Amino acid sequence: MNFSCMGLSKLCFLLAVIFCMLILLLIPQFHTHWKPRRYPLPAFNSKCERNYTIPWLQPVGCKLSPEIIAHFGENKTPGKWRSYNLNTETSHLKFENLQANSSSPFEGVQKNLSVSNSGKEILELKEIFIAVKTTRKYHKTRLDLLIKTWISRAKQQTYIFTDWEDQELRKTAGDQMINTNCSAVHTRQALCCKMAVEYDKFIESTKKWFCHVDDDNYVNLSALHRLLAAFSHSQDVYLGRPSLDHPIEAADRVQSDGSSSVKFWFATGGAGFCISRGLALKMSPWASMGNFISTAEKMRLPDDCTIGYIIEGLLEAKLLHISLFHSHLENLQRLRSVLKQVTLSYGGPENQRNVVSVRGIFSLQQDPTRFRSLHCLLYPDTAWCPARTKI
Repeated sequence: MNFSCMGLSKLCFLLAVIFCMLILLLIPQFHTHWKPRRYPLPAFNSKCERNYTIPWLQPVGCKLSPEIIAHFGENKTPGKWRSYNLNTETSHLKFENLQANSSSPFEGVQKNLSVSNSGKEILELKEIFIAVKTTRKYHKTRLDLLIKTWISRAKQQTYIFTDWEDQELRKTAGDQMINTNCSAVHTRQALCCKMAVEYDKFIESTKKWFCHVDDDNYVNLSALHRLLAAFSHSQDVYLGRPSLDHPIEAADRVQSDGSSSVKFWFATGGAGFCISRGLALKMSPWASMGNFISTAEKMRLPDDCTIGYIIEGLLEAKLLHISLFHSHLENLQRLRSVLKQVTLSYGGPENQRNVVSVRGIFSLQQDPTRFRSLHCLLYPDTAWCPARTKI
């Protein structure tokens, strides 16, 4: 009798367990939704821990933007990433009417680009984050010239990223000077180190656009403002000028083991480039909190190429080829409509005559880079400009 009761109790218990499992299987909330991923995502460090692999890197500050947390949540792998809609089907358009000799280089932006600022968003100059990359040896020869010219008109939105704590520069620039603690050697690792800090500082800010330039670039602030105002900062916008006439191809060591390759365009950092905040936030898993250095090391690419790889190779957004950005690699003497360009540069010691053609202000001996003459044409009210300066 006891044996029969015990057997019956066990049978009832087993049936109860099976019944409960069936109930759980029928409740949708307990279902595990599986979604395929096209590429692996690096861990998202919501605790703001730096995991740099470069031994000489000393990270500067560490503050995770609430905006990133809002996008990805507190979990370490941002699952919300998979739901992003990249509206870049037609953003590969080249702007034939943005050529340097065009009478109105901004004329057709709204007409030709599907990601244009259809909502008539108002952009103020103070909402643009301009990062100037420099190094200790160029503080006097290059950076001082920029501070006296265009930076003087954009002090609050221009940030100087260097590799040395220059007390004199600190007095001039204050908190706008950022000592990255990166190496001063001109290597791929050092350049990527500085770019990583630039990106993180932009994300920490509330500005709408990230623009990177070198310490041998003159930024025409009015032209830059007009260009960016044609777009929405919430769209996927990557503006710049390639240094090559074809996309580069590299072994993909992020999405695979390097056995496959990826082709992509990149905007040369020597001419400057701009990225919308919407696109910059989507770059975060591969660029923020040290991930930029990790991505660059895996791909074995310099800083500007890594930017292009993340945007075109991973996010499948497109570089908008803008001919208004210029580097020292071009023949600057042949450039026309100089005052309509966004960035300009000048040749190095090996090619000192490669400068823009600006006459009637300062002589070539007084102004070998032509930046002072250019500045006086754009801002004739500058105290040190000749009184006869006219645009």
